[in-house]
Amino acid sequence: MAAVLSNPGSNTSMSGLARALLQAGRLSALQADTLSKQAGTDKVQFIDALISSGIIDARSLANFCSETFGYPLLDFSLFNMALRPEGVIDNKLMQSQRVIALAKRGNKISIAISDPTNTAVLDQIKFQTELTVEPVIVEHTGLLKLIELFGQSAEQSLNNLTGDGLDIDFAIEEVAIQNDPGLADIDDAPVVKFLQKMLIDAINLGASDLHFEPFEKFYRIRFRVDGVLREIAQPPLAIKEKLASRIKVISKLDISEKRVPQDGRMKLVLSKTRSIDFRVSTLPTLFGEKIVMRILDGSQAQMGIEALGYDPDQKDTLMKAIQRPYGMVLVTGPTGSGKTVSLYTCLNILNQPGINIATAEDPAEINLPGVNQVNINDRAGLTFPVALKAFLRQDPDIIMVGEIRDLETADIAIKAAQTGHMVFSTLHTNDAPSTLTRLMNMGVAPFNIASSVILITAQRLTRRLCSCKVSTDIPNEVLLEAGFLADDLDGSWMPYKAVGCERCSGSGYKGRLGIYQIMPITEEIERVILSHGTALEIEAQAKLDGVRTLRQSGLIKVKLGLTSLEEILGCTNE
Repeated sequence: MAAVLSNPGSNTSMSGLARALLQAGRLSALQADTLSKQAGTDKVQFIDALISSGIIDARSLANFCSETFGYPLLDFSLFNMALRPEGVIDNKLMQSQRVIALAKRGNKISIAISDPTNTAVLDQIKFQTELTVEPVIVEHTGLLKLIELFGQSAEQSLNNLTGDGLDIDFAIEEVAIQNDPGLADIDDAPVVKFLQKMLIDAINLGASDLHFEPFEKFYRIRFRVDGVLREIAQPPLAIKEKLASRIKVISKLDISEKRVPQDGRMKLVLSKTRSIDFRVSTLPTLFGEKIVMRILDGSQAQMGIEALGYDPDQKDTLMKAIQRPYGMVLVTGPTGSGKTVSLYTCLNILNQPGINIATAEDPAEINLPGVNQVNINDRAGLTFPVALKAFLRQDPDIIMVGEIRDLETADIAIKAAQTGHMVFSTLHTNDAPSTLTRLMNMGVAPFNIASSVILITAQRLTRRLCSCKVSTDIPNEVLLEAGFLADDLDGSWMPYKAVGCERCSGSGYKGRLGIYQIMPITEEIERVILSHGTALEIEAQAKLDGVRTLRQSGLIKVKLGLTSLEEILGCTNE
């Protein structure tokens, strides 16, 4: 089995590889004998001494072995190592005998090897696995690098990914770990450091979400940056349980419950003056618990309405609506479109000492001092309708309902808007006109909608072009088809396209901005509602009232050079 036998001075003691090279004329007898002696002195295998000598390079040797012994040759750069079968070959055997399991199909296993004359190890693998072994020739240097990587412990791998210099705290009392010795490994230093690094990196990149995803062959971590998911790391698969338990402990979740989804919350203390909240959601999957963490940065609500991207006329219309003494303002859009930030920006404007504001959310995402915030707890019986009924006995001026999901919640919110309260809420609809028909479909009477709703805003988030943007020439036909009017194409502006630089990590985009459809409920729209009008009829009347669609609002951002036409076409329908 050993590449070098006890007496390296004779031909009979030469490794099989040395004899094969000698017979093929690739080595002289003197070279073969000298290298064999050198290997014996250094206590290494013959192939190590051969590659170190420089007489034959790793690639040429791999080609020679493939041709001479008739085994296939593999280029590691073309092979996805994440798909290799783990645990088939013992780690100790892999490192001592320089072999890697590549694939397992039925009763056959493919083994990467650089010295095919080492038949003893192939027999040993066959005995251990009870499988037919199929050798595959690879370059020796590449094989050694991979073996070193795969042979690292999870702790070493995490230390390599993490580095040093992290000093942050989680704002919880981890009593469970202190009191239960069985949970001590959750506080494993490498896992703690790795999680801290992921959270800090996500904050520094401006990510909105972190995804921790376990799969059969690998573990993946992705960040959603500017609305697009990016793969950040593939830590060792072995840490998935410890990492999940660590996140669940600091989020005050049940670490023993892995069969059902759980929702929690945690706070990351960055300094004495800054902390960031995370909303945590766990989901049991085939290969472990997937965890998604939403970053809730309260500073976003303090940015001011100017930073959200409203056009001047849209901003004026919205400000007039929220300053009214009573009525309902609805914000609509898909998940992740910035509805919460828009609502909290409005609440922050209205948050004055003389105003009583109460919110019911599931859960409260942004902490706003001076606002009475209530977390919905369905298990305890604290539902949206129950919270709303309680609010009405608390002398409120402004009420915010996280989401109108059913008729009961809608009825109470509308009655509050009709009896002297300003009500804010959200719905999941595609645009402003369809929000009204959605309420009707829930069972809300048209006259109640017409008498309570004063404004609806639909919104989307689109990526903002980085400063590396360049102007581009787009044919007028394409611009007209996208929704521009002929009068817009007067040559006074140029569309821009994404390029990519170090600042934007090559994406061409940095940050996001909102595009909005602001639809005040005019007397004409009220008439359409009272006559049970459809979304199309409401949309037609809104157009007559001068309400821009989401696409039209987005095209204004294209004219201003804030985003690209591709982005607007990708996030709006027309």
